Amino acid sequence: MLINGEARVSRSGRVFERRNPLDGTVASTAPAGTVADAIEAVDAGAAAFAHWSMTGPSQRRALLLEAASRLLALADDIAQAMAAEVGASKLWAQFNVRLGADMLREAASLTTQITGEVIPSDTPGSLALAMRQAAGVVLGIAPWNAPVILGVRALAVPLACGNTVVMKGSELCPRTHGLVVQALHEAGLPPGTINFVTNAPQDAADVVQAIIAHPAVRRVNFTGSTHVGRIIAQHCAAHLKPSVLELGGKAPLIVLDDADVDAAVDAATFGAFANSGQICMSTERMLVDERVAEEFAAKLKARAVALPTGDPRSGPVVLGSVVDMSTVERAHALIDDALAKGAQLLCGGPAASTVMAATLLDFVTPEMRLYREETFAPVKAIVRVKDESDAVRCANDSPFGLSAAVFSRDIARGLRVAQQVQSGICHVNGPTVHDEAQMPFGGVKDSGWGRFGGRAGVEAFTDLRWITIQAGERHYPF
Repeated sequence: MLINGEARVSRSGRVFERRNPLDGTVASTAPAGTVADAIEAVDAGAAAFAHWSMTGPSQRRALLLEAASRLLALADDIAQAMAAEVGASKLWAQFNVRLGADMLREAASLTTQITGEVIPSDTPGSLALAMRQAAGVVLGIAPWNAPVILGVRALAVPLACGNTVVMKGSELCPRTHGLVVQALHEAGLPPGTINFVTNAPQDAADVVQAIIAHPAVRRVNFTGSTHVGRIIAQHCAAHLKPSVLELGGKAPLIVLDDADVDAAVDAATFGAFANSGQICMSTERMLVDERVAEEFAAKLKARAVALPTGDPRSGPVVLGSVVDMSTVERAHALIDDALAKGAQLLCGGPAASTVMAATLLDFVTPEMRLYREETFAPVKAIVRVKDESDAVRCANDSPFGLSAAVFSRDIARGLRVAQQVQSGICHVNGPTVHDEAQMPFGGVKDSGWGRFGGRAGVEAFTDLRWITIQAGERHYPF
């Protein structure tokens, strides 16, 4: 762990192991941090806040740019850690590092964009200012599936805004998250500016509750499941702490009758099977106009069966290991339910290990669990729709609303459909999996609230204050 600039073990002396999902070998060992460790980390962040929040933007920018360089230098270590801890492919690890570095550079650019405005006042001689200022200590909780991207996102913009951060590492990838923190620490951030705690799985709830309850914590940002997000939101509400939540998804990819089918297949292949479907933006449902459904299904099947699959430690693959056998078991249940209710298996199917082949089921209907439940695995549904309005109806027939995509050769039509889809993100003629550091990233409905990235991130991690200066004599009614 890292507390006040120092490497720490747990006060209890305990550790926990993360095991490789494929063979059960020990992938990493990390301190089993306690509530006392977590409180010490927040106290360190609170003590460092006064200095860091007043540090000039050029100095903050230089440190974040140096952190981006340090992160890139750790690329090989990160790839090995991701393969060992979560079974990720080298391709996915490299993408994580590149985007993580971009996020740090983007955050660096924001240090001079934390601005305000002068607001005309009706009071003579009064200069009224709207000013954005750092909020305090920020708790960042990032998941395992895109550990560098989401780990950096938990840190970069809050730091750029002058906040200090306590990052709670994922129990499934403590080494990978530790490498992200290492890059920032080695860049030269002052002690206490960034703090990192890890905990055994059974201690997670107590540690998170204690951090949220600490008076110095003024923001909470969480990326993870909707189930856990609801719990986080309840704790934040109890302590009146603003939160940014990016939760589950069931991203639809709409293929209209006038779509470029080959382009839609390219996007679906990438969006559905990148990182074995373990991305919040993963294409989960392909809503295809029945007039082009046969062509689309045949071409997507051909692409899916050709995807390289295997142990990511043994060579380049697209589909490595999923995170654990419980993912496989959940996917099997969804497949069995869909087949029992009339779906057709195009390719893939049940797996004997955590290396799962690309699996496509056609003729999926609303009665099937696969239609509604997030798979977070390389198991995807093709839903045949009658027309544009039916496609929009199906896209919105979900409690989730993170990412979506629409394919049409008519750009105006694609935009019209995109505006009707209930999601925080929608791409016309692009994949559902698309992230850029400067974009406002987040969802609606059960996919969460608030936005990460760019100016939206500045708004999320600063307080907007009204400050006045009375330059002349003030007259009062009594």
